[in-house]
Amino acid sequence: MAATRLELNLLRLLSRCEALAAERREPDEWRLEKYVGALEEMLLVLKKHSSKPAPELLNEYSRKVDFLKGMLEAEKLSSSAEKALANQFLAPGRTPTTTKERTPATKMVHLQTKARYTGKMRSELLGTDPLSVNESEELNLRKRKGLASEEKQSATDLDAVLQHHRSMQEKLAEEMLSLARSLKNNTLAAQNVIKQDNQTLSHSLRMADHNFEKLKDESERLEQHAKKSVNWLLWIMLIVVCFIFISMILFIRIFPKLR
Repeated sequence: MAATRLELNLLRLLSRCEALAAERREPDEWRLEKYVGALEEMLLVLKKHSSKPAPELLNEYSRKVDFLKGMLEAEKLSSSAEKALANQFLAPGRTPTTTKERTPATKMVHLQTKARYTGKMRSELLGTDPLSVNESEELNLRKRKGLASEEKQSATDLDAVLQHHRSMQEKLAEEMLSLARSLKNNTLAAQNVIKQDNQTLSHSLRMADHNFEKLKDESERLEQHAKKSVNWLLWIMLIVVCFIFISMILFIRIFPKLR
């Protein structure tokens, strides 16, 4: 009996949360977040109870609670694109919460949030008033008869936005690859230039060493040649001095001093 009462309380609170999620709420609205937190606690208690319901029902309850929690987390994101992307990955419930519902309320909330975020992204791109766009989107959504067409339209708009972001990311990736290739080519060209400069410098150093060796050899040969020239000049001077000395003696002998 306690488990049945707990399950009934969980269903009432879940229905109330779905109704609040479907309404237009102010940014400072706090009730839905508190109610969802209470839902999580009640669901944990229900899972641990000895007379818990069937696993299929528990999974359905968990699916709806996770959807509401994910929707609140998506609303806290900064940009409309991030909200729309996070909302796309949410999984609404498969079965109605109450017998009065023909379609699961979480599925309707999912469609409404898709349309609202799509309208915000369109208003950001076109520069229109997001409030009027959101109101018109919600009115059109409520006036449509087929749920399949609504979901298809919202999914198409969201896919278009995601395709645009994907194309922008691919373009940025291509630009980064082009810059990487250009940087690689410039690096290879610089390496080739440095390699050629190193080869030229090595050749110049070898030529300088070779010229230094040749200059050293020529200097030694010139020094030897200079030494030889000095020796020949010294012998010539000695011979000239001896010749002059002998000539003076002979002159004195041949021509005596006049008295």
